[in-house]
Amino acid sequence: MSGDDSLSRRALLQAVAGAGVASVAGCSAFEGEPDGTATPVDGERARALAERFAPTLYFDRHEPWFPTDPRPYASERDGETVVDGFDAFDGYHERAAADAPPDPTVFYHAVEYADSPLAVVQFWFYSAFDQFTTNFHWHDWEVLHVFVDTGGESGGGETADASAADPQLYVASSHSRKVPNNEFLDPDPEMVPRILSELGSHSSALSLNDVPDRFSRLPEGDRLADITNSAIETIEDIAAIPVAYGLPRDEGSRLPYLVPEYEGAPLYEHDRLPSVGREDLVPEALTVRSFDSLAAPPSSLPTRETGLVFQHAGRDDPDADIEYDLVSTGEIEHIADFTGPQLSFEFAVPSFAEDAIAGHITTTGAPWNQPRYENPAADITEPNHRAALAERYDAIGAPAAVRTVVASLAAAVSDDDAPDGEGVTTEDTSVESVALLESDPEAVPTFSGLAVVRDVPAGEHRFTVNGAGVAPHSETVSVPEATDGGPTRAGVDGEIPLVARENALRLEVDPTTVDDDLTDLAVEDDFGGRLYDAPLSGPDAVYVHAGGAYTAEVRDSADEIGAFRVNPDPDAGAAARIEDPRTGKASLASFLADIAEETRAAVAAQAAEATDGGGSANAITGLERALGAVVEAARRATERAEAGDRANADKQLQAVADRLQRVATRLDEASDALSDPLSRAARKRLEQANRRTEQAQNADKL
Repeated sequence: MSGDDSLSRRALLQAVAGAGVASVAGCSAFEGEPDGTATPVDGERARALAERFAPTLYFDRHEPWFPTDPRPYASERDGETVVDGFDAFDGYHERAAADAPPDPTVFYHAVEYADSPLAVVQFWFYSAFDQFTTNFHWHDWEVLHVFVDTGGESGGGETADASAADPQLYVASSHSRKVPNNEFLDPDPEMVPRILSELGSHSSALSLNDVPDRFSRLPEGDRLADITNSAIETIEDIAAIPVAYGLPRDEGSRLPYLVPEYEGAPLYEHDRLPSVGREDLVPEALTVRSFDSLAAPPSSLPTRETGLVFQHAGRDDPDADIEYDLVSTGEIEHIADFTGPQLSFEFAVPSFAEDAIAGHITTTGAPWNQPRYENPAADITEPNHRAALAERYDAIGAPAAVRTVVASLAAAVSDDDAPDGEGVTTEDTSVESVALLESDPEAVPTFSGLAVVRDVPAGEHRFTVNGAGVAPHSETVSVPEATDGGPTRAGVDGEIPLVARENALRLEVDPTTVDDDLTDLAVEDDFGGRLYDAPLSGPDAVYVHAGGAYTAEVRDSADEIGAFRVNPDPDAGAAARIEDPRTGKASLASFLADIAEETRAAVAAQAAEATDGGGSANAITGLERALGAVVEAARRATERAEAGDRANADKQLQAVADRLQRVATRLDEASDALSDPLSRAARKRLEQANRRTEQAQNADKL
C-alpha cells in the first residue's frame, strides 16, 4: 500500500481500536435482548406476501447451479426422507440443458411476531452444489429475509394484506454467520427486490439502485449504495468501508476458485457422478488446483458478467430469461436432512513443519432446523439495523455486543526507494483471500481486502490467512471478554502483509531453545516498518519478503527485549532461523554491532566506487569510520554483558550512544555523496540503532 491509500486503510483500522461504541460487524453498546415469539403466517396470506416481494435473481454467466427443487433427488434412509449429495449433484446435471435449468424454484416461508405488525417473508434458494474459494460442499441453501410492516396490531387482522405491507429491512445471506450479511434498511416499497447471486457460492448480494445487475458498496453521485450496513467507525476525511460481504468480483477484486476433490481425486471423476464432467463446474479460467500451486497471486481472472436472469412466474419483466415457481417450504419440510461426505479444505500454517489444518468446511442442513427459520431476526448481522427495528417494534430485541476480529490485507513488495533487495513496502491487493480461526470450522472469504470474522468467543485464537499464490500468515490473537473497545485487530494496526510465494522467506523462531520465557515476536523492515507483532508461545514462523532487510524483536514475560538482524540470502534457501533468541543487554548490543557493520560495509563499498577524490570521498570515509567506531563499542558492550559486567556494559553502551551522534553528523555531511537509496537506508538504520541503544541501556537483564 502506498501514499494516501496506505494512510486511509491503516488510519481507518487504527481508529477502530479507539472506537468506544464501534459499529464494526456487530459491535454494539447495547446489551442483547430476546426477540418476541414468531409464528407461521397462514397459507393465503403467506402466499400473497411471497408474491408481492418475490425477488428477481441475477446470475453469473458461468454459474453451473441454479435454484431448483430438491425433491426429485430425495430418498428414504432409516425411515427418514433425505437428499443425498451424490444423487442431487448427478441428478441435476443429468436433467440440465444449456438454456433450461431443471425445475427453477424458489421456496418461501413467512412468520409474524406476536402482538406486532412486523412479519417476515423468507425466500430460500436451493442449489445442488457449492464451489467457491473458501470451501465447497454438497447442497446449498441461501436466503433473503424481507421484514415488513403489515399495518395490523398483531399481523393477523384485516389490515394485514400484502398490498399494504411496507418493507422495513432486507437481509441477504452471505456465506455464514461469521461473515456480515448484505442488508438494506427502509427499501423503496415500489421496487421489486433484486438479488445478485455470487458465482458458485450463491452468496446473495442486494441490488437496489438503478443499475440492476451490478453491486455498489458505496454511493456514487446520485446513485444509492446497495447496502446500508454501517462502515468501520473512523475519523473525519478517512475512507470508510461498509462492513458487508458484497460481491467482490463486481468490485474489481480477483477471486480464484478451487477444484473440489474427494478422497484425493477431482470430485467429477467419482463413479457416482457419471453425469458430471469438468465442464460442469466453475470454468478453468477462474480456478486454481490449490492455493500453493502458484508462485504469485493470479492476475488475469475474469470479472463478473451477468448471465441468466430469473423472475417469479407472476412478473412480466421482459429482460428475464427464466421464470421460477414459488413454492411454500411447507411442501418440503418432510425432508429431514441434506447429506453427503465431507469434502476437505486445507490451510497451510507457517510453522516449522508446515502443518496443514484440514477439514474446515461447512455443509448445509435443512433450513427448518435453523434458528433463523423460526426467528428471522436472528440473521440480522448489522447492529444498527437491529437497533432500528427494536426502536420500531417491541418484538425485536436490542442488539447484543458481538466480538469480532478484523484485519486489512496488503501485499508486501520491494520498495523502489530502498537499496536493491534491502527494503519493502505494502500496497493494496486485489486478490481476495481466506481467513480462518482455527478454533472454528468456518473459513471466511475477504471482501475489499478486509477479513472480518464475527461471533468470536473470548480467549486466545490462532488466526490464519491463506490465498492463491501467497505464503500463509498465521498469528495468535487475544479476544477480550468486553467489546467496548471495538473489534480485535489482527496484524499490526490491523494490517496483514501477504507475500507472493516466489518471494517468500520463512523466518523461524524457537523459544524453547533458550531459558527466557518468550511471549512475543515482532518483525519490522527498514522501509516497510513493523510488519508482524503477535504473541509467541512455541516454535513459530513468519513469512517475509526476501527483498527486505529486517529486525526481529522478541519479548519475554519480564518485558525484556531482544533484537536480531535478518538479511535474507536468496541463495540460502527458503528459511532463516534465529538460533539464539535471547533478551537483554547482550542481545541488543550484538544487534547494534550487526546493523552498524552492515551499514558500514555498504558505505565502504560505495566509497570504493567513488571517483571524486575530494570532499565527497572524505565525507564518505568519515561516515565509514564513525560507523566502525559504533561497531567496536557495541561489540565490547556485548562482551561485557555476556561476562556479567553490568557497569562496563553500560559504559560501552553510552559510548555507542555518543558515537551514533557522530554518525548522524557524518551522515548529514555525506548525504549528497551517497546514493539516495543508501542515504535513506542509513537514516532508517540510525533511527533503529538509537532506539535499540536506549532499550539496551534501560534493560535490567544482562
